[in-house]
Amino acid sequence: MDLRFVKYQGTGNDFVMIDNRSGEWSDLSVSAVRKLCDRRFGIGADGLIKINSIEGYDFEVDYYNSDGSKSFCGNGARCSVAFAHELGITADSVSFMAIDGAHEAVKKDGLVHLKMNDVLSIDDTQKEFVLNTGSPHFIHFTENVADFDIVSYGKQIRYSDAYKLEGINVNAIHQLDDHTFEIRTYERGVEDETLSCGTGVTAAALALGRKNQLSGDFEYQVKSQGGDLSVKFTVSGTGFTNVWLIGPAESVFKGEVDV
Repeated sequence: MDLRFVKYQGTGNDFVMIDNRSGEWSDLSVSAVRKLCDRRFGIGADGLIKINSIEGYDFEVDYYNSDGSKSFCGNGARCSVAFAHELGITADSVSFMAIDGAHEAVKKDGLVHLKMNDVLSIDDTQKEFVLNTGSPHFIHFTENVADFDIVSYGKQIRYSDAYKLEGINVNAIHQLDDHTFEIRTYERGVEDETLSCGTGVTAAALALGRKNQLSGDFEYQVKSQGGDLSVKFTVSGTGFTNVWLIGPAESVFKGEVDV
């Protein structure tokens, strides 16, 4: 059976996008997701996203990691907004449902502005920080991101006794100046480094905001392996509100594949 898809990427984080508003692909199997995301035997992607119809919202973002597991993906959500725009959902502001709850987003000036959920707590009791921005993240501060072995370190943390059951994404970051930092990320579900991770970039920005004891409104510019993003937020007591992830989302190619 032929499946029509569009390949999207957001700062190097790439996704197979499927218009499933009719429900035709609601029963797509985990094995099919894995094959479609396989870079040798399929289309190749960090994840697969189905755009579903859902009452009360413009659409639903149904996200799968390349291993078939489900989570929230910031860059995937941004690409979903761009794909929904391509499908004709062209309102200035859209609302959608995802696995971590409702979101709103705006596509303007070639960028997708995605509102993330509030983060009300960060575990900063250790040298590293742990927080959830739709997916769980471990933040490690380093002085040399370029040479940091993120895959080995990421596996060490992700498969440790504390996190091996549910998994965790692992980020290494280095602050370049007051408003800029660089990042590399090991993603659970992909089980490798990805060129970018939207929830990871967001988590790192908030962790750095906590580390630097910021207050009020702030914006970080972020340099990931696949391109530049920005994160805006408001420090609210011990947490963060009005959190926005901003960056490009681009169509790469489209086609049909037999599943």
